[in-house]
Amino acid sequence: QVQLVESGGGLVQAGGSLRLSCAASGRTFSSYNIGWFRQAPGLEREFVAVISRSGITTIHADSVKGRFTIARDNAKNTVYLQMSSLRLEDTAVYYCAAAGGVLPKEVSAYDYWGQGTQVTVSS
Repeated sequence: QVQLVESGGGLVQAGGSLRLSCAASGRTFSSYNIGWFRQAPGLEREFVAVISRSGITTIHADSVKGRFTIARDNAKNTVYLQMSSLRLEDTAVYYCAAAGGVLPKEVSAYDYWGQGTQVTVSS
């Protein structure tokens, strides 16, 4: 089992940057793919990015490709989401989650979730 805690959210102007962190507890952290998802009010939770157990392979949603970068440090049990060139439409609660399998992008594939961190982009 793994427990996840997100941090780093906040209020930022459009065009700005933020780095989210996902800290995990448990000795099995490196056994999981870690994904980032986001959910805006009234919308379904959507995939943002996922990173493999080793950190070598990543997938980013088209909507964030070239602007967001997922990375992990297994020695620190932490996954990061570096966000730049933020847009108004990036406003959402951001969640990290852990899953087995092969780089899943579906919400249903993830077994463990953090509580989320709010990111608000203002004009």
